[in-house]
Amino acid sequence: MTGDDVRTVRAGKHTVEVHRPDKVLFPGGDGAKEYTKGDLVDYYRSVAPFILPHLRGRPLMLERHPDGVTGPRFMQKNTPDSYPEWIGRVEVPKEGGTVCHTVCDDTATLLYLADQASLTLHRWLSRVGSVERPDRMVFDLDPAGDDDFTPVHEAARLLGELLDELQLPSALMTTGSRGLHVIVPLNGRHDFDEVRQFAKDVADTLVAGHPDRLTTAARKKDRGDRLYLDIQRNAYAQTAVAPFTVRAKPGAPVATPMAWDQLDDPDLDARRWTIADAVEQARTNPWAGVMAKGRALGPARRRLNAFMST
Repeated sequence: MTGDDVRTVRAGKHTVEVHRPDKVLFPGGDGAKEYTKGDLVDYYRSVAPFILPHLRGRPLMLERHPDGVTGPRFMQKNTPDSYPEWIGRVEVPKEGGTVCHTVCDDTATLLYLADQASLTLHRWLSRVGSVERPDRMVFDLDPAGDDDFTPVHEAARLLGELLDELQLPSALMTTGSRGLHVIVPLNGRHDFDEVRQFAKDVADTLVAGHPDRLTTAARKKDRGDRLYLDIQRNAYAQTAVAPFTVRAKPGAPVATPMAWDQLDDPDLDARRWTIADAVEQARTNPWAGVMAKGRALGPARRRLNAFMST
């Protein structure tokens, strides 16, 4: 490998080598722009102040595409021994053993992972030191098709209104793939079973009011043309795409936080923002104040039980 095939980037106390920065990871064509590994590194370097608060202290699963989005992918949970010693790690229990997950606490780690063609960072909903107790609850609004985003708009509004009635703050995010995520900050005092049951009851309440438009059926064949309210990520060792992470799709779309009033945009879809403009969106601080204080589920559970009993 020649010197031209390696670019060095300084990040804090560390220097990260970017190998083959001109390698195309996102081919152009059909209206999509071409992006290289160097572009990916530049994006993650720019977005670092906004993405790191959502990554710090959380076990990660890395979605790697060494040959770009048109090549094979693999999901990496265990941290290879070859990773630098300064990269964070956490060993967490799993059935039959443990897994040593990577933890991204700084810009240097973020850039190193980009060099490894880790396009998408999937994070746990809990943190190191309290992995059994999530501080996030996630609803994934998954449409039946890709041709009409209107059902996602409508489902997001319905869910947001119900969470407001339960007095739970919530935040909205494009997934960069198909739908939207609605995220609720928690105080980290409930275990995964309790959080998942609560999310299920919220979803079931919405479905009961709109059975022709919404479903919680896990099997696609049972959903028909209804939007799927997916709460399956609210379980131990499950992950959700991190805010501001890139998705392995043409044009390098980004899972991007947005304000609730941006639902009014008729052009909004799951891939509205890409690495070309996601940092600009980040600077608007769309989640201002929402994630600052997680809530307990006790009061919301009592309100939800009242809804379910009527």
